Amino acid sequence: MILLMMVALLASLTVIAVKAVASMITLSVKGKMQLTYPVFYIMLILMATSCVFQVKFLNQAMHLYEATAVVPINFMLFTTSAIVSGVIFYQEFQSAALLSVFMFLFGCLLSFLGVFVIARNKKEEHLQVPYIDCGRIPGQKLTGKIQPDSYSSCYGTLNNEDDSVKTQS
Repeated sequence: MILLMMVALLASLTVIAVKAVASMITLSVKGKMQLTYPVFYIMLILMATSCVFQVKFLNQAMHLYEATAVVPINFMLFTTSAIVSGVIFYQEFQSAALLSVFMFLFGCLLSFLGVFVIARNKKEEHLQVPYIDCGRIPGQKLTGKIQPDSYSSCYGTLNNEDDSVKTQS
């Protein structure tokens, strides 16, 4: 979830940068040259950088989980973050009628519902390799005991290698 939330936040930044770059190019084509201002190049670099990191984090999520789990969650978080960033930064709903805003949000809800219906029957998966491999502590061996051995100085399931060597000899 954390990786996909980072993807969604970068997606909202990408949406803002793409809209700024597209608006500046449109104004430049219409005769008001915008390509001479440094903000155009800053937004262009921001757009490219946020896209690269967005793909990087999405790739990490796809390596950890199946696409059937990642894609629906990414779609919903990406769409929500893009809508919220557009509403806040560009004030897109400021002059819209209430019915138009309602229909737009209803359409988003229907698309989220469609994604949920498609992805609901997927089996839950478990990670093959956890983030923290608790079984590989350098210099320590795991034993099958949960309760401590009453004759041992160790408590719990971890034994010192020196203790296990002594007991074997």
